[in-house]
Amino acid sequence: MQPILDNHLHLDPVNGQGAAAVDDFVNAGGTHLLVLNKPSWHLVGEVDGEAGFRETFDLTVEVTERASEKLPGCAWPVLGVHPGLISQLLDRGYDPEAARDLMQTGLDVAGEYVADGTALAIKSGRPHYDVDDAVWEASNEVLRHAFAVGAEQDCAVQLHTEGGDAFPDIAEWAADAGLPAERVVKHYSEGPIEGATASVIARKDELEAAAESGEPFLMETDFIDDPDRPGAVLGPKTVPRRVTWLREAGYDAAMDQAHVETPKEIYGIDTAATLD
Repeated sequence: MQPILDNHLHLDPVNGQGAAAVDDFVNAGGTHLLVLNKPSWHLVGEVDGEAGFRETFDLTVEVTERASEKLPGCAWPVLGVHPGLISQLLDRGYDPEAARDLMQTGLDVAGEYVADGTALAIKSGRPHYDVDDAVWEASNEVLRHAFAVGAEQDCAVQLHTEGGDAFPDIAEWAADAGLPAERVVKHYSEGPIEGATASVIARKDELEAAAESGEPFLMETDFIDDPDRPGAVLGPKTVPRRVTWLREAGYDAAMDQAHVETPKEIYGIDTAATLD
């Protein structure tokens, strides 16, 4: 058995399948997972302070532990604040600065979970949709704060941002905070990128482009575990199936890199050693 890691997947213990969704991943050959908390408003409703973030994170940690019991390898939680929270807060009467402050508090709480070994990494980002200048600036301040937390806790930071293949501002801000740019992981990448490590959505064209590039990358489904959208974004079986397809196409070295070498470099995890 060779390690197969889905770098970005959600398990919803409140509204979705929760850990039961892992069965499909394992049956397809998957071994390791990084489980991202769903947006707080989906799991616990309105968040007005630390307690709401902690409830969101605790639910994610618990479902990740149940998922890990099902795997031949391990599952690790990645905790943080979805960038879309700023819009949720604005709709509830917050101004951009107050929303920024609350989101930064959520990142500080996520950092505590990393510090005590409960979580592997944190997540942050900025809106992937149009916002006004004040909201954009506040969101970028949240993003820069995430890099400071990542540097302080010596952990990777996964990002949910707008699309693109080059992020020089993000690389600069990470470096300014003392976080190596390669430890910034761009979730939902569509191929190789500059300024961060690509976590490539597991569609064939995008994966082939990443494998051909020779650059470090990871693979993900962004499965959202929503009963109203079964299989969205991609189902749990997808990464294992794509690994088989890529190995059959001759990309063994790229698969070793994506599922063993890059996870070790970015997160400090040993997917080979943690197989049963």
